[in-house]
Amino acid sequence: MFQPLTKPDLGAVSADAQIYCRPTCFVDRPHELDDNCLRIADSMVWFAAWYVSLRDGLTVKSTIVPVSDWDGWIAAMPDRLAEEAIAQRAGVARPRGNLQLGERTIRLNEPQLMGILNVTPDSFSDGGKHVDAAAAAEAGFAMGAAGAAIIDVGGESTRPGAPLIWEGDEIVRVEGVVAALAKGGVAVSIDTRKAAVMEAALAAGANIVNDISALRYDDRAMDVVVQAGCPVVLMHAPSAKSDPHEDGTYAHVLFDVYDMLAERVAACLAAGIDRAKIIVDPGIGFGKSVGENLALINGLALFHTLGCPILFGASRKRMIGALDNEAPVDQRLGGTVALHYQAAAQGAQLLRVHDVAENRQGLRVWRGLRDAALTA
Repeated sequence: MFQPLTKPDLGAVSADAQIYCRPTCFVDRPHELDDNCLRIADSMVWFAAWYVSLRDGLTVKSTIVPVSDWDGWIAAMPDRLAEEAIAQRAGVARPRGNLQLGERTIRLNEPQLMGILNVTPDSFSDGGKHVDAAAAAEAGFAMGAAGAAIIDVGGESTRPGAPLIWEGDEIVRVEGVVAALAKGGVAVSIDTRKAAVMEAALAAGANIVNDISALRYDDRAMDVVVQAGCPVVLMHAPSAKSDPHEDGTYAHVLFDVYDMLAERVAACLAAGIDRAKIIVDPGIGFGKSVGENLALINGLALFHTLGCPILFGASRKRMIGALDNEAPVDQRLGGTVALHYQAAAQGAQLLRVHDVAENRQGLRVWRGLRDAALTA
């Protein structure tokens, strides 16, 4: 139940209270608001207010704070909360710059597409389609030609109930595909949680590690990424065990997911990974109900406060079927584009998709709308 936050509430908090400042009230024509709006990083998205939430134990109180009133609310906070709120604001404003992936430069001032290439027999959507290495590489090249900036190659299904496979088998599945794509000039990410697979894929030419466990599953994973000096995607999943969907219980899903990713970002920074090379992913569909997924999507802009690019992936996910009369996997394109449009409107920098051409078209329309609003 919503409880309003007032300035006096900020003076009576426990030592464990936490503050969360999420960009909200997005605006089309920021030039008409002078100094009363802010920009998310170096994106095309501007906002006019903060949705400020105070979590103290099990109690959450929230309010909308116009950008112009920010200083007054900061002054009302205890020093610890004020410092955190100021750091979150700085995270939102921090330019994301470019991802330099080999010879490819990926600009993050507008949403980019990451094409999904599963070389597995049992992935939930496209399992069995790309088990032949040559055919898989051709599919990757086709996605690149259709507009994907990065191709995400995965050799292990992480759908609910999927069996764990031996790392040697996973390497056999991905190594040749990664090598072929990299040789052809494609920017490649390796979707794995196993250090040995990361090493093999990076040696074959992969540029990014995309780990659904946020470098928690394999004790060596952090060291592999540090030594490689490559960008890494930290995804939220409730469990770092064999089944990433286990233990999906949340007191407040948006804040719980945020806190976990904040902790993993801090761990990476402490290990020596540059913040510019850390990408965060809230893990839509991993150990979360439909309602919890929707809460994460509606609150996606909160993750900008971590100061890292956001990767968002809802392509063909079960929640789309749940919202549309149990539409099967191959009939979820419309819902996918709608969710990715929502993510783009909140400033997400990377969208992970199966259907590249259709999502590229959606982004071009979104970009046209933004250009028209910003230049009118």
